[in-house]
Amino acid sequence: MHTVVLTKGVPDFREGQVSFDEDGHLERGKTPTVMNPNDKHALRAAFQTKVRNGGNVSLMSMGPPGYQEVLQEGMRDVYADDLYLLSDREMGAADTWATAMTVATGLEKLEEPPDLVFAGFKTADGETGHTGPQTCWCLDWPMITHVISLDIDEDEGVVRAKRLVDGDISEIETVEAPMPCFIVADPEFEPTYRKANHRLRHKDLREETQERAEDYEDLVTVWDHEDLNLDPDYIGLDGSPTIVAGVDPIPKAPSEREATHIEADDDAAMEQVLDELTPYAAGD
Repeated sequence: MHTVVLTKGVPDFREGQVSFDEDGHLERGKTPTVMNPNDKHALRAAFQTKVRNGGNVSLMSMGPPGYQEVLQEGMRDVYADDLYLLSDREMGAADTWATAMTVATGLEKLEEPPDLVFAGFKTADGETGHTGPQTCWCLDWPMITHVISLDIDEDEGVVRAKRLVDGDISEIETVEAPMPCFIVADPEFEPTYRKANHRLRHKDLREETQERAEDYEDLVTVWDHEDLNLDPDYIGLDGSPTIVAGVDPIPKAPSEREATHIEADDDAAMEQVLDELTPYAAGD
């Protein structure tokens, strides 16, 4: 079983972390890069597959050299075996289509063809949700989206999954697809490890991976467009049909907040705080 997780580095949009220039453009060099939050769900789904079914997990990303640290973070989360970064200037400023075509080519170049590819359902910066389905379209594989649980039947070569219909938690359907298959994990995905051997396997993997994650740079394979035999006219900015009409900056949080300092031994003041918080705790 070979599983690949697609992940992306995105700007850290937490308060105080984002920098814009005077024209309102995001300054990526001054804004920290973190793993796309929704990719965590794909990592959890892939890790469950590794624990239950064994095999290897690879992580793949497209981006600048700094994305190696994002891959290291992913390695720690999913106890990955190897890492792939698709990176050079020709791939820069790609839209979702150019990214999907590049990533699909990277997946096809892997020495061991993947049985499953996992992706998060959208990125925190673009929020289009296009890249995963477009990558799957390039591969011409079956795809299951909004997956909240899954089981692998290796003997029959199929994936059985429960998914949200239109992303709505109130409507769930069970589907089956042959492998290789593309899985888009929903934020509602919850891994389960009911068997004792699964929990023991979980513990063993954590111990095995600690040292590997520290030396992650030795496990990163970097491919540029020449390695992937991709024409620069069809990737990166030149290969992106999307035209961005404008960008609205993220509204800034109020620069000042009112605070009231209360001494821990001031019983009357503490009672007042509890009185004020009680309605919120009750959901009023």
